[in-house]
Amino acid sequence: MIRSMMKSKIHCARVTEANLNYLGSITIDSHLMELADILPNERVQVVNKNNGARLETYVLSGKAHSGIMCLNGAAARLVQVGDEIIVISYGDMTTEEAKEYKPRVVFVDALNQVVQFAYEEVCSEG
Repeated sequence: MIRSMMKSKIHCARVTEANLNYLGSITIDSHLMELADILPNERVQVVNKNNGARLETYVLSGKAHSGIMCLNGAAARLVQVGDEIIVISYGDMTTEEAKEYKPRVVFVDALNQVVQFAYEEVCSEG
């Protein structure tokens, strides 16, 4: 059996731009892409914490350490500059691979600069 598993995510990034007149995609700071093991043109899911919108698109590489998080094309209609988003990448794995895999989780601050990096996501109870 092949399972689709969370491969990585960039957690609580802020939208810095929304460019409706672009062809489509999300432009992400290439340093964040590297930490999250996301490649240019890779499919990602974007979840907007402010309005609940969820979308799929592909990634374009932005300037390293710039903090850019720009939704392009039609996706720009689903965000506002300043919205908090989560960018999630997925990978297809066998059950055995999935049991051993440790996803990359990149936590960023309000300027989309790295504040923490982890190989797992731990939820606090309560």
